[in-house]
Amino acid sequence: MKCKITRNAAKVIKREMAKEENAGKLLRVIVTHAHGDHAHYGLDFDTPKENDEVVATDKEIDVILEKGQPFLDGVKIDYLYFPQEGFEITNPSKGNHGDH
Repeated sequence: MKCKITRNAAKVIKREMAKEENAGKLLRVIVTHAHGDHAHYGLDFDTPKENDEVVATDKEIDVILEKGQPFLDGVKIDYLYFPQEGFEITNPSKGNHGDH
C-alpha cells in the first residue's frame, strides 16, 4: 500500500505528533464513508492493530492503513491554507472522483 504526504501536511502532522497526548502513536488514515466510486476520509492518531499495515512515507511519517481497503491504497494527504484551512485527503489512484 502507498501513502503520499505533502510538505504542508507533514509540518502540521509533525506538530500534532509532538504533543504529549499523541506520544507513541502513529497517524491513521480512515475511510469514514464510502459509496459508489468515491470515499470520505479522516485522520486520527492510533496504534497499529492486527488488520493494519504501517506504510513509510518520504516525509519520515509512518501511516497506518487498514489492509484490504482499496480506497486507502494510494491516498494523498495535503494541507491547504486557501480557500479554507485544513487537511484535504484524496486518492489520485482512484481518479480523485468525488473524494472528500
